[in-house]
Amino acid sequence: MLIKLKNVNFTYHNGVRNSGLKNINLTIPKGQVLLLCGESGCGKTTITRLINGLVPAYYEGELTGEIYLNKKNIPNVPLYELAPHIGSVFQNPKSQFFTVTTDTEIVFACENLGISRENIMQSFTQAVADFNIEKLLGRSLFTLSGGEKQKIACASVSTLHPDVFVLDEPSSNLDIAAIEDLKAILAHWKARGKTIIIAEHRLYWLKNIADRVIYMEHGCITKDIAMCDFKKLSLNNLHNMGLRSLDNNFTLNIPKLTSKEDYQLLDFTFSYEKEKIINIPHLTIPKGSVVGIIGNNGAGKTTFARCLCGLQKKATGILKLKNINYKAKDRIKLCYMVMQDVNHQLFTETVIDEILLSMQQQNLEHKE
Repeated sequence: MLIKLKNVNFTYHNGVRNSGLKNINLTIPKGQVLLLCGESGCGKTTITRLINGLVPAYYEGELTGEIYLNKKNIPNVPLYELAPHIGSVFQNPKSQFFTVTTDTEIVFACENLGISRENIMQSFTQAVADFNIEKLLGRSLFTLSGGEKQKIACASVSTLHPDVFVLDEPSSNLDIAAIEDLKAILAHWKARGKTIIIAEHRLYWLKNIADRVIYMEHGCITKDIAMCDFKKLSLNNLHNMGLRSLDNNFTLNIPKLTSKEDYQLLDFTFSYEKEKIINIPHLTIPKGSVVGIIGNNGAGKTTFARCLCGLQKKATGILKLKNINYKAKDRIKLCYMVMQDVNHQLFTETVIDEILLSMQQQNLEHKE
């Protein structure tokens, strides 16, 4: 399906003046894999929302110009009519879930459109095999890691076999193995002539899949180049554009730590129902160090961080420093955590109110 954006301008309601999209002209032919890239806030996600109809149907604002899917003007088409043709995978997969278990979520879209049971089961079986998610079947969505949720979101979208796929940073929560699975799926979709639009910061895995690169700055398209030419850009050029390397290898020069004090983690355990997720009898962390917690999706990285901060009430274990034991209730006051889904820790509707709220909390703690 041909996609065309003509003289498009858009500003979100209550958005900052001069933000949004400005004079966007873009034609995406059938079967092309298009990469949207640029610094955060440049307008990548907004373009995906224009294509899948969420702007202005869900995200309201001032829109001018025309957005076509073949001969249909997308803003005038109800979302339920677009759903069979355009499949979307959002940056936060939870925002597109409608059920509470993996199996029912994968087939939800098919059931919602009244597809026959036989065809639903065929699509379900194919999606499970394509995304290698047999181990996730029969699970509660609430117990999945961020990467596992992303895989379920991708699988649920693929069951409808839409002509167009729109993906907003689909690799952001995936481990290396899951990215390779997603890469294979995109290659499969591409071979079948599907049109794919991907907004991404992580570029290396798309360099042999994408046909074309759109680079955006401040709501404008400033570069429109073929991937074969994009790959010729130097690393300095990419960094000056605010982009990551096209190579997955990197090195860092980090000063060696000379701390003489260590944090001791003793008998750290946590279980979901009867399944033990965290089991760390003893761990030493040098004070002042930067420690990377790595592992595949579902390995327990986020759960470990929550236990360390004292956020998991049923977790056991002690953090010790200089013969002082810090239990969970003590660590809540000492630890700060930036969550994978930042919406869980934002409480107000504006940036200034959120900043002032944190300052008020700090003042209360100082008074105590």
